[in-house]
Order: sequence, then structure tokens, then C-alpha cells
Amino acid sequence: MTAETLSRLALLRAPTSEDIDALARAAFDQLPASFRRLSEGLVIQVVDFPDDETLDEMGAESEFDLLGLFRGRGLAQRGAVEETGELPNMIWLYRRPLLDFWCDGEDSLAEVVTHVLVHEIGHHFGLSDADMEAIERTAR
Repeated sequence: MTAETLSRLALLRAPTSEDIDALARAAFDQLPASFRRLSEGLVIQVVDFPDDETLDEMGAESEFDLLGLFRGRGLAQRGAVEETGELPNMIWLYRRPLLDFWCDGEDSLAEVVTHVLVHEIGHHFGLSDADMEAIERTAR
């Protein structure tokens, strides 16, 4: 290994929540305009791990089991008029599980974040996991 390569490696740092957020926002900006319009008001949050309540609710065995989560009422489940006091739909991206998954795979971090973000936006549109898996199978 060259001294230049070693110097570059010595400066590497783990991607921060802000880095993951920037990747997610860049991925969102690349979605078709019609998807972005239908996702208006959708809040994207990046945190290190899901909280204990979420882990219990999702039946997770480890804090690394969830890469992302949609919370809210999907468009298909919403009425024509929003209810007073209703919280916005939110997507949670979990930094440490995303990084762990990325380290064990061959995809770039941007590809992993994009995949998880699009999957969670699918829930915003009211799609189930089975629906999205079927769509992914036909896209291959």
C-alpha cells in the first residue's frame, strides 16, 4: 500500500447522520416529480437506532434489525380531508443499522440509503412489503 493511500485511509471517518440525511435528500430529489409531489409534507429523520418502543412494536431481535421505518397513515388510508392535529407522515432512517448493512454488502452507501428510502416511501403510498417485493422482482 502506498503512503498516499495510507494517508487517505487514516483520514476516513464513519458517515454521520448528516451524511445519511444528505444522501437521502439527494435520492429523494432524483425521484420522479409526481412521486415528490405526492410525498409533500413527508418528514425524513435520521437517527442512530430505533427506540426501544419501536423495536418491541416491530418484533426486532436486535437494534440492527431495522434499517428504516415509515410512521403515519399512507395516502391510501387517509381521508379526503386531513384530521386536525394529525402528525405528518415520517420516515425514519437508522444510521448504524444502515452502515452495518452497507459494510456487509457490495452496494454503495448511496444505493443502500436510496433503496431503504424508496421502500419506506412505498409505505407512504400505501404499499405493503409484499407489494414492493413484487415490484422489485419485476424490475430485475
